Amino acid sequence: MPTCVLRRKPPACRGAELVAVSREASNARSIAFVGLTTIALDQLSKAWAVAALDDRSIEVLWKLRLHLTTNTGFAFSSGQGLGPLLGLVAAFVIILLWKMRARFTSRRGVISLGLVLGGACGNLTDRLFRAAGWGRGAVVDFIDFRFWPVFNLADAAIVVGVILLGATMWSEQRRALRDA
Repeated sequence: MPTCVLRRKPPACRGAELVAVSREASNARSIAFVGLTTIALDQLSKAWAVAALDDRSIEVLWKLRLHLTTNTGFAFSSGQGLGPLLGLVAAFVIILLWKMRARFTSRRGVISLGLVLGGACGNLTDRLFRAAGWGRGAVVDFIDFRFWPVFNLADAAIVVGVILLGATMWSEQRRALRDA
């Protein structure tokens, strides 16, 4: 069975025969775990940044500094003021990716989808609940390399997740072509 794994019945059933357990349910739990962990780390880091970087920047190493800024637009601070529209688009993408979760069966695919979903939810949380009001909030950014736009952990999770997802899809396609 490609979508199921086998395990022993719980001791209360006192049977030795194996029962099928849906791998899809296990993958959904794993995706949710990675996503929720990403959201938690993102929101904790943003709370720290708002408290610690309100009136200063921290020089870390070479060009890296921690510098608080907000963004009401999308990537690279473009589309300023489109927060409500971006929030709707993000919600639609999150729902679409969650509905597609069954297509991601490899460990790398599950982790990458969890990272993308967690990052998108982390930034959506900012848009919904930050100061300017429902749907008009700004995303908190604080990681600044000075030669690249300022970003946050949610942005990093999305980028890493998309790269991993692309690598996963490419390797699975190559494997399918090789096995055909």
